[in-house]
Amino acid sequence: MEYTTFGRTGLRVSKLGLGGAPLGGVFGPTDERDIEKMIHEALESGINFIDTAPSYGRGESERRIGSALKGGRRNEAVLASKAVGPGQSFDYATTIRSVEDSLERLQTDWIDLLQIHDVEQVPYETIVNETLPALEKLREDGKIRYIGVSTRILSLLERYMGLNRFDSIQFYARYMLIDHTAKDIVLPLAAEKEIGVINGSVLGLGLLADTPAPFLRPNLIDEATKRMEQLEFLRKTAPHGLVEPAMRFSLSQPAIHVTLTGAATTDVLRKNLAFCEGQGLDPEELQRVYGLFQGRSLFPAEKEEDK
Repeated sequence: MEYTTFGRTGLRVSKLGLGGAPLGGVFGPTDERDIEKMIHEALESGINFIDTAPSYGRGESERRIGSALKGGRRNEAVLASKAVGPGQSFDYATTIRSVEDSLERLQTDWIDLLQIHDVEQVPYETIVNETLPALEKLREDGKIRYIGVSTRILSLLERYMGLNRFDSIQFYARYMLIDHTAKDIVLPLAAEKEIGVINGSVLGLGLLADTPAPFLRPNLIDEATKRMEQLEFLRKTAPHGLVEPAMRFSLSQPAIHVTLTGAATTDVLRKNLAFCEGQGLDPEELQRVYGLFQGRSLFPAEKEEDK
């Protein structure tokens, strides 16, 4: 396992992190005993970063992680969760309550990194005047150590990084083989400001694993398919042959501190662990990938000026 320093926090984190959505059964039924076994194997394999959220399985992901870490294993993990979420108010009181509930489900006195979940859901002013002050108060009280922000809208990440009040950012499906737009502005800015970077959904919500998420729109899947056809030079002969190059693409990017794996079984976990020995894409292949989709987001433009 490779490790790196998580921005200015000084935390030493594994470059492969465990993503919490599958742990709560978000993508299909899971057995709690199997999840606990997988979390323990992840820790024993050198993974020390676990990322979750209250909305993953309506708290089930946090509850299962807390159960797996009790009995003396809490100190083995850098534990990251999120505040509030879809359909909730991001006001001061709700943010405090959200974190208090997470602490209870996780069975811990502190959370290492607390991120504001999908900030595109609410106006910028609400985040700055309500959500962020609540997290800063929780940090003063010792209940959280560091504060982060998450969204896939890159211009919003730029705006929030400009506040110099966040220790980390998390985006998803914005540094992957078929959409690497995060590398142009967001990654250099985060490096300049010494902000920790978490990359989620490097398989593009299942697209690069040939198992697209059911909620993806047909036109987006069609465009992704066209891009994937241009990546045949990377495809391995094994089933889901773009998974390995997709993982190596992110794990070898020095500006990304943690690449999340959405493993729900020990089999998937072990396969992803095999990509953590420090070998990225061939330099010529990497430049070819960058040239194919330079500046071209896979996702349609959002009206970000309203947020």
